[in-house]
Amino acid sequence: MTTDEYQKYDAVGLAQLVKDGEVSPLELLENARVLAEKRNPAINAIVHPLYEEGKAMAANLPEEGSLRGVPLLVKDLGLQWAGTPNRFGSKGYLDFVSQTDSYYIERCKKAGLVLFGKTNTPEFGLTPFTEPSLFGPSRNPWNTKYSSGGSSGGSAAAVAAGIVPAATASDGGGSIRIPASCCGLFGLKPSRGRVSLGPGIGQGWGGAVVEGSVTRSVRDSAAMLDILQGFLPGDPYQIQAPERPYAEEIRRDPGKLRVAMCSRHLYESRSVDVECVRAVEKTARLLQTLGHEVEEVPLPYGPEVFKELFFPVVVSETAATLRTMGKYLGRSVETGDVELNTWLLAKLGEVYTGADYAHAMFLWNQLSRQMAAFHQQYDVFLTPVLSRPPIEIGELQNTTQENISLKLLQKTGGYRFLKGSKTLDDLIERTFSYIPYTAIANMTGQPSMSVPLHWTETNLPVGVMFTGRMGEEDLLFRLASQLETAQPWFDSRPKMQL
Repeated sequence: MTTDEYQKYDAVGLAQLVKDGEVSPLELLENARVLAEKRNPAINAIVHPLYEEGKAMAANLPEEGSLRGVPLLVKDLGLQWAGTPNRFGSKGYLDFVSQTDSYYIERCKKAGLVLFGKTNTPEFGLTPFTEPSLFGPSRNPWNTKYSSGGSSGGSAAAVAAGIVPAATASDGGGSIRIPASCCGLFGLKPSRGRVSLGPGIGQGWGGAVVEGSVTRSVRDSAAMLDILQGFLPGDPYQIQAPERPYAEEIRRDPGKLRVAMCSRHLYESRSVDVECVRAVEKTARLLQTLGHEVEEVPLPYGPEVFKELFFPVVVSETAATLRTMGKYLGRSVETGDVELNTWLLAKLGEVYTGADYAHAMFLWNQLSRQMAAFHQQYDVFLTPVLSRPPIEIGELQNTTQENISLKLLQKTGGYRFLKGSKTLDDLIERTFSYIPYTAIANMTGQPSMSVPLHWTETNLPVGVMFTGRMGEEDLLFRLASQLETAQPWFDSRPKMQL
């Protein structure tokens, strides 16, 4: 098999070739290795190659497995893969080595997937772009001047570049859907409780974090979720099991759906880029030709969702993350162990109280009930994934003056004065104005997907987002498969030279 032939198949297709004896797992891994060594220097997607571990795995696969022999890359964040580094994008964990496998990794191994490297991520997955100071930025294969998104930016860049057909990804505020949108991939965030985070973790960010994947085809995403889904003892959430495998759902008709549509920005002072609006409007027309009802509606929530609901949880959880790091280091975390913004978020988390966190959780419940009522009327909610097409590398980084101010704040320790200040309000709006849609489904637990249905005139991908009812990944897969058939995207790939 040549690398050109390798890239023509998705994961399900490659697994079938292995099953039929037309290609070996080691041959697939060699193709992935060649592509990685040629293309990764330009995109910085893989931060820790593990080819020898991959070769050993490929030579000792289980006899059966739905994706037996398919190469897979692992996001270097929450998933533990025994005997390999896990740095979370942070200098403080530079020497950390996992001692056990996460259930996710166990299930991948059981399915016969061949793991051979770790992908880039922002420090602790905190930003919608992947530019950690430890490893440098992951770049978009469609144009390396641009971001691959975050926090699963390394995984998305590797898949878009053709190195692997699928890679692991996680989503606490959009981190599967954002890079999928930026890189022209399919990315589905499962419902809360669908995929176990165990055994080391019960929940992340108050239940916002879920594990999933980024893929080029819908059926690969369905195959991955079939492998991963299912309650395990000790999990804090249990969700109704799917009626049938998701791999079967993609062959079923979604029926006539009631689709709510909105492309307005959450903040009145901000606007949504014309390309993102165009993507939604074009998708709405496609839906209508497929027989669905589409109705334009206002956003069923207001801008307070970030200031009052999401931000207090994120900063509090960041403070807890640094406390956990301190236990690993055997000392208090110092300013040199983490990035400046991470330190600031953690210190703000110490200013917010337990009552603030509990109140945010109360409001999450209200939002969940509100969205459940909304979905009594509509089957799915169509919005942009982002308010803009992919941003340039460094565009959302601090300015020089901001860094000076933050370092002064770090020295003086006046973090308590930020809480409730206009400065903090402006920072929150600036941060979330780029991602005004994705985190809602993290707070409510609903499944949500980015579908690659639009490219700009300069050939940058722009995804559209569909969010469904809690537990209805089956319906999203049916709809995604219908859209993929109506407007195929698999052969739309960046023009990267080998």
